[in-house]
Amino acid sequence: MRFLTSLLLLATGLAQAQAPTPQPYQASAPLSWELKNARWFDGQKLQRGNLYIENGVFVAKKPAKVNRKMDLRNQQALINPLAEAHNHNLQTAWGWSQYADRYLDEGVFYAAMLCGDPAGVAAVRPLAARPAAPDTSFVTACITAPDGYPLAAVLPEPSPEAAAAQQQIVLVDGPEQAIEQWPAIKARGGAWLRIVLAHSERPDLRQQPALFGRLGLRPDTASELTRLAHADGRRVVAHVETAADFDAALAAGVDAIAHLPGYANTLDEAPEVFAISENAARQAARQHTAVITTTAATALFKLDAAPLVALREVQRANLARLQAAGVQLLIGSDVFIGTARAELHALDELGLDRTTLLRLATQDTPRALFPNRRIGCFEPGCEASFLLLGGDPLADLAQVDMPLLRVKQGRLLTRLADVAASSAQVSTSTADAPKAAKKKKAGKAKVKRR
Repeated sequence: MRFLTSLLLLATGLAQAQAPTPQPYQASAPLSWELKNARWFDGQKLQRGNLYIENGVFVAKKPAKVNRKMDLRNQQALINPLAEAHNHNLQTAWGWSQYADRYLDEGVFYAAMLCGDPAGVAAVRPLAARPAAPDTSFVTACITAPDGYPLAAVLPEPSPEAAAAQQQIVLVDGPEQAIEQWPAIKARGGAWLRIVLAHSERPDLRQQPALFGRLGLRPDTASELTRLAHADGRRVVAHVETAADFDAALAAGVDAIAHLPGYANTLDEAPEVFAISENAARQAARQHTAVITTTAATALFKLDAAPLVALREVQRANLARLQAAGVQLLIGSDVFIGTARAELHALDELGLDRTTLLRLATQDTPRALFPNRRIGCFEPGCEASFLLLGGDPLADLAQVDMPLLRVKQGRLLTRLADVAASSAQVSTSTADAPKAAKKKKAGKAKVKRR
């Protein structure tokens, strides 16, 4: 049996090694579409009717020339593409080469990368501008304390000397230094900056060398950076770990909070440390502070069963409290080897209402990432970007995992170069019944007399 198992493993390895590398996604020219008997998710339920697309947007009437006709027979379903509000895997050229096509595979057309450096992001921007690419926004000013997170993750050997020498993360130690460094922070560009709060209620942790690179800014520093950013017309997203960090981020006046408290418990603290209060939830709603969920990231920490159950219960309670207060939730995974689809399923497992979940993923989050665009909708004038699913995702969320078709701004996205190249040709309609062959009129038969 051991020999047979080894043989099977060897055969599997050889098969994987010989498997051809998938071709990258390509985009067709913008197509005109007629989608008859369609069903589409409008944020509340599935609507029914006909949809038309011309020049990259949905239109009210059938275009004069149609490249693609489809009769969906009220069986398949259309949803807008998903959005990823928190990741880091597309902020370098290497990461883009590894993961950009995975975003399209999984139907994620919009993404936010929250901690890139200006030079690395500059190399990625031309790639992100292509039609067959996820639309991506980048944060290029990521700010933490001199001993703060994520230095322990990005430095091979975390130390004060190594932290001072690196260029990816901006290190700020106090409000006065925030003011001094603001011109340099501003020069990094971007409409957003990211600040890190991690166990801000525990100043005693700064005396522990083992925690170097895992802490964050002091609350007064976070407040000063937020003030400077807002005065300069920029917005702020705050990384948080605990409920106290959540409160400090609200006190600073940030625009968004990255991480639901309780996404991780690296210091093995009591679950109550991560419980958001009802007052904090109401304050977040009043201040219009969005919260990026990132509950999928919990699986990365490989917790034992009991601690995992306790953490998941805190997450459920936090989600319920934020929803009850009317806080804007955004879908983000912070799973480097994944996309927002992992977060979609994680939230589904936590019991989030399916209709709400799909609305957050396909409407609220895309619009929050790109507020100046008409996306996440099927009305005339909306960008014609959608996924065609085999069935109703409200009844079966697994349908989202198997897109039958990916269309971005009217362009068909495909790994088949010849399909992309030929798609602009007027196609045979699948909406019209085949025309019956015309019967020849029978003439009067002439009887030959012999």
